[in-house]
Amino acid sequence: MFSPAPRRADPDAAIRSTDDDAAHSRLSAVRKGYLIDPYIELLIPRAHLVPSKPPLINIGTFLRSRAIDTLVQNWIKRQPDSQSVQIISLGAGTDTRYWRLWESPLRDRISKYVEVDFPEVTGRKAMTILKNASLRDALGRDPRIERGGTMLSSPAYHLIPADLRVDFDDLCAALLSVMSVNIPVLVVAECIFPYMEPSISSTIIGWFATTFLDVGVVIYEMFGLEDSFGKVMRANMRERSVELPGAYPTLESHQQRFLSLGFASAEGITLKNVRTSHISSSERERISHLEWLDELEEMELVLRHYIISWGWREQTPYLIRWGL
Repeated sequence: MFSPAPRRADPDAAIRSTDDDAAHSRLSAVRKGYLIDPYIELLIPRAHLVPSKPPLINIGTFLRSRAIDTLVQNWIKRQPDSQSVQIISLGAGTDTRYWRLWESPLRDRISKYVEVDFPEVTGRKAMTILKNASLRDALGRDPRIERGGTMLSSPAYHLIPADLRVDFDDLCAALLSVMSVNIPVLVVAECIFPYMEPSISSTIIGWFATTFLDVGVVIYEMFGLEDSFGKVMRANMRERSVELPGAYPTLESHQQRFLSLGFASAEGITLKNVRTSHISSSERERISHLEWLDELEEMELVLRHYIISWGWREQTPYLIRWGL
């Protein structure tokens, strides 16, 4: 008998697994009381078997979520009251922001919400959504499955399969079929650009800047990996078969990326500074009682290597500054 052909290694499996890490971290932060998110458990298979994360990871997850949520909400609020908006999440994975916004007072401001990720990820998420009424009911009428179960569409929500590195032209066509270039769009990209060459991420960001009249972009990712801590981080990721060719070196280089692509303004902040400058003393006190943390120096070192940056380009400048 012939032996079965060896299964070819999937070069992107390790990158996709980073979404499992993020989802499990969020679940842990919710269970420990850092965050409120009734939807994350619904999107994780066998969530009851997922172990808790260490306090350092729970705090980082809290800071990341709080800052990005604030930027998203403030971007919507700074638009004129009569102006609807569109949001697209690149590399969305198991993100729950659509459902959390759906139950908020801002739900009626959002005309389209689009999520993009690998087909393997969107296929799993689409099936989970349709099987769970709490997720499915937020989509509106007649959600439909397409592309062999990897694409989900409804009047307000679209889940689109794509590898941003190789399918971007096709993705652009898909986005333009469901979004309007005349309605402001916010792009959210959490921990995806470091996994691709800077030229590719710049092409992606630049397309939004030149295609939509009003656009904002929020990016969250690791950076500054040239020091000893960063080299350890790269080595740890390499052991998991994950390379980081697109990690930027400095906060200034993040801002310059936006400005070089035609954005009018750009800002950035590390998670360390989010914690010290944008979390109230009462909230810091609250989370300090959730778990004992004796790794303060390590926490600050880790938080210094993660950045949230944002840039915007608008046809009509608004009087309200966008930021945290």
